[in-house]
Amino acid sequence: MIRPLELYVGLRYVRSREAGFFVSFITWVSLAGVALGVAALITILSVMNGFEGELRGRLLSLSSHATLTAPDPAAPLPDWRAATARIEATPGVVGVAPYVEQQALLTFGGEMSGAVLRGVDPALEPRVSEVDRTMVDGDFASLEPGRDRIVLGRVLAFQLGAGLGDTITVMVPQGEGADGELVPRIRSYTVSGIFEVGLQDHDSVLALVHLADAEALVGRDGPQGLRLEFDDVFRAPAAAAALADSLGLRARDWTQENATYFRAIRIEKTMMTLILLLVVAVAAFNIVATLVMVVRAKRTDIAILRTLGLEPRGVVGVFLSQGIVIGWAGTAFGVVAGLLLAANVESVVPWLERTFGFQILDADVYYITRIPSTIEAGDVVLVAGTAFLLTLLSTIYPALRAARTQPAEALRYE
Repeated sequence: MIRPLELYVGLRYVRSREAGFFVSFITWVSLAGVALGVAALITILSVMNGFEGELRGRLLSLSSHATLTAPDPAAPLPDWRAATARIEATPGVVGVAPYVEQQALLTFGGEMSGAVLRGVDPALEPRVSEVDRTMVDGDFASLEPGRDRIVLGRVLAFQLGAGLGDTITVMVPQGEGADGELVPRIRSYTVSGIFEVGLQDHDSVLALVHLADAEALVGRDGPQGLRLEFDDVFRAPAAAAALADSLGLRARDWTQENATYFRAIRIEKTMMTLILLLVVAVAAFNIVATLVMVVRAKRTDIAILRTLGLEPRGVVGVFLSQGIVIGWAGTAFGVVAGLLLAANVESVVPWLERTFGFQILDADVYYITRIPSTIEAGDVVLVAGTAFLLTLLSTIYPALRAARTQPAEALRYE
């Protein structure tokens, strides 16, 4: 515990200019280095949080928070209407919609492309996805039972060269022939809509048809499973697992479906944090150098304080307080600067692009053309705490060295 007298002397040493210009310069460089590292960390982590939220929103725009299926994927979902009513009565559930999903091969005009064929109910699907908001051509409500209509992702439609009103052929590997080989089921559909999410996984592989048409094509009597939407996306995994246990079904949530994406983001955030912490570490080493030089310059002062009765522990407190002040000030300035920059990054980036004549996210290359930012309190506390801890550790060696100063040696030639 640093006592008031030790803190007062330490603050006097921080403000003192007797140690020389070079020591003062290193002190300010150390403070600026800590502030720069903290500000950069908060800004970068906020931007990465923003990209993670943007990616999550696009992934879930056509993917539900969770799905419930029968234990045997090939078996029909037992009594799915009763299960739907029970799920809808569960607190936290926003919507439930049946679906059928099957790998398929789409052909048109000599072009072929693999796709995921998903049968949905147009009346219930908007409760669990945003497909009706992503339509760029045609109408999602045009999917009617028995009309053999299909809605394609924009990239998938481009790959096939198909547009509204074109008739495409859909083949799915269902049924066994006399020799045990799979016999494809083939059906023609008319393109009645095109959607665009802005994510390759949806736009280039997903094709939507009416649930009844999909059941007829794949030979199912009833939906394959239920798609669920919750009021809190982060509670969806636990809530879906609880529902599956109570209904005797199998659950799969959005964190499992998109585990690779979010694992990659976590790894990138971790590595970026470690890299930028090196900036703070360098500043901490500067604090060590500053305090070592101050100790050498203040040997006489330390000796006089010791002869007046100040214990070695008190000397340690003096120099700990000096390093803590530098670290605290740098961390505080860095947090304020980082929060201001992270909160205004969407305004700062366009200004930089206009000023220096470059574009960070080219619309011809990237789906996301703006830099999002989401400030999370946990990240700010972690960054500030880590920076302050590093600066605190950097003061220990110089403080202990100061405490070992012998008054007789320091005053011998004075």
